[in-house]
Amino acid sequence: MTLCEKECAVLASVCFFTVLGTMPSNKSVSDAPITQFLNCRILKEQDLQREDLWVREGTILNPEKLFFDEKGYADIQIDCQGSIIAPGFIDVQINGGYGIDFSSATDDVKRGVSLVAKKILAHGVTSFCPTLVSSPPHIYHKVLPEISIQNGGAEGAGVLGVHLEGPFISQEKKGAHPEQCLRSFQASGFQDLLDTYGSLDNVALMTLAPELPRSKEVIRELARRGVTVSLGHSVSDLSQAEEAVQQGATFITHLFNAMLPFHHRDPGIVGLLTSDQLPPGRFVYYGMIADGIHTNPAALRIAHRTHPTGLVLVTDAIPAMGLPPGRHTLGQQVIEIQGLNAYVAGTKTLCGSIATMDMCVRHFLQASGCTVEAAVEAASLHPAQLLGVSDRKGTLHYGSDADFVFLDDSLNVRATYIAGEQVWKK
Repeated sequence: MTLCEKECAVLASVCFFTVLGTMPSNKSVSDAPITQFLNCRILKEQDLQREDLWVREGTILNPEKLFFDEKGYADIQIDCQGSIIAPGFIDVQINGGYGIDFSSATDDVKRGVSLVAKKILAHGVTSFCPTLVSSPPHIYHKVLPEISIQNGGAEGAGVLGVHLEGPFISQEKKGAHPEQCLRSFQASGFQDLLDTYGSLDNVALMTLAPELPRSKEVIRELARRGVTVSLGHSVSDLSQAEEAVQQGATFITHLFNAMLPFHHRDPGIVGLLTSDQLPPGRFVYYGMIADGIHTNPAALRIAHRTHPTGLVLVTDAIPAMGLPPGRHTLGQQVIEIQGLNAYVAGTKTLCGSIATMDMCVRHFLQASGCTVEAAVEAASLHPAQLLGVSDRKGTLHYGSDADFVFLDDSLNVRATYIAGEQVWKK
């Protein structure tokens, strides 16, 4: 029998059992039930493909091995009703939401992280990096030990590690970060960093200004320890940014925001998108807040068309996300929400956003003119690649974690799944 004939026979068998409503399941490999998601389009290999998705024990299965090697079939079938199935979104820069401020040393930090983790399931987010803005050392010493890397589930999105945004940043480009909290590495280099944070346990990402004295040795040591280094809130020129990448930096925090504007004689950090001075094999990613406020659509298009596979959508959401307009807090600052804008109170300085990740994906699609596949991958595959977890997150490849979202054709979230289990439904 040819391979084509075998496949036809298997498909006929599947159809037969679907009609009867019962399907035998092979238990020689695992006693766990097999779930088949059908009537869907799956994002695979940068393309929406009409095929079924098979899941067992929280992992995406290879149906060919299931059919031919195990002679196994589905125990449970779920009709996706034409939905797009895309990898779960990953937000690597989110400061809080729903009144929770990750930079606040409350008596119950874990509860606050858990509340946000639960709420953002509705936005299609299955993993995230709680982000702390520039704060006094005692805040870090109190908060960081309370935030642990953990898997997601019905209780909320998974935590991939903390993002430390500051306080080792430029005074000139501090944005909404309080000046009195800013620090440097000048006295003791990497030890200054350890004294400030107390510990780097469970830290996934750190934003710093590469022009600060002794930053090269700090970047080198952070990279050695497996911490992703991002450049931001900086007045760095291009050569300083390139040197930082040579030392191990791989990300740019909210491109165009809180950095020197592009100039044709020295494009600054923005120039990394087309630099020819990067180490062989080194890839630079960049975050963008696609909320329609932080970046003009033309600038968004320029960045995407210049370096499409490096774009990582972030919300930079603040505690006021999900709350009504008015005054709120972020770290040491008072924030005022006016419409969709978040300002440091009494100023016109933008301070994060109140956008959700699904909103950013939809705006990016509309503003950039990119494909649906590209919009979704900017919120899933690219952040997973940035953090070095794309072997299990951000894709629907066989063997990956079964973290995914159901989307309609307008990219509205219809349902969210973690480890193959539904954790939110519209």
